[in-house]
Amino acid sequence: MTDIAKLEALLTRIAVALEHQTPPTLPKNDFDAADAFVWHADREWLEPVASINRVDLSLLQGVDRVRDILLDNTQRFAKGLPANNVLLWGARGMGKSSLVKSTHAAVNAENAHTLVLVEIHREDIPSLPKLLTLLRQTQRRCVLFCDDLSFDGEDSSYKSLKAVLDGGIEGRPDNVVLYATSNRRHLLARDMIENERSSAINPGEAVEEKVSLSDRFGLWLGFHSCDQDTYFAMILGYAKHFGLDYPEEKLKAEAVEWAITRGARSGRVAWQYVQDIAGRLGKKIA
Repeated sequence: MTDIAKLEALLTRIAVALEHQTPPTLPKNDFDAADAFVWHADREWLEPVASINRVDLSLLQGVDRVRDILLDNTQRFAKGLPANNVLLWGARGMGKSSLVKSTHAAVNAENAHTLVLVEIHREDIPSLPKLLTLLRQTQRRCVLFCDDLSFDGEDSSYKSLKAVLDGGIEGRPDNVVLYATSNRRHLLARDMIENERSSAINPGEAVEEKVSLSDRFGLWLGFHSCDQDTYFAMILGYAKHFGLDYPEEKLKAEAVEWAITRGARSGRVAWQYVQDIAGRLGKKIA
């Protein structure tokens, strides 16, 4: 190989190496691309969601009171009026996240493209300040949604969330509210609170520091395990909505057995049973 060829090969390798070291171009955020987005903290990108996985608001049974409260709060926020951050907490499978998504759809059905739903994953909570900086740039009203929010062990990212919700110099943007779901009312594991109580110099102050996170949410909406009548109402409502031709008594009997095998009655269990029935009937549901 000639000296020129060697030099060309060396320069080619250097060019390739430099290209690999160049950070990738960050995708451009377009707030008008959709009515829902998923936040990717590593790329600082709001990924548009074309179709949201949700059910019609009218199909959510046994949560009438919290449904009305959340819908009213969201409607006021969409109109530019004062509204609260909301913590939806309680029994698993009772429609907490479904209610948030269905409420978003209901508000936009009244006035198209009024409200944006932005999902942030639990592990991306430390990136909240960057996300809020982006959301300040749009005139659209944004519901920031974090599903299954909780903190364990030595996790201290809850302090970042506290600062964003109610503190800091800038505070929360006027066009943003936070809706979070959790199985825990105080978002923190009981052993975290007990450990603070047992090891702190001032146990009372330590516990207050932990549980005050949930105080940043102006509305607490509790979800509780459903009774059998409500469980049946859920299933019958789904069956009617999707046109499932199945004897009611047989539907109820099988629904009871389905719940027993799973050790609980809930909206999620009811939906899983309805999916099973639809599959057996050869009927598609969406």
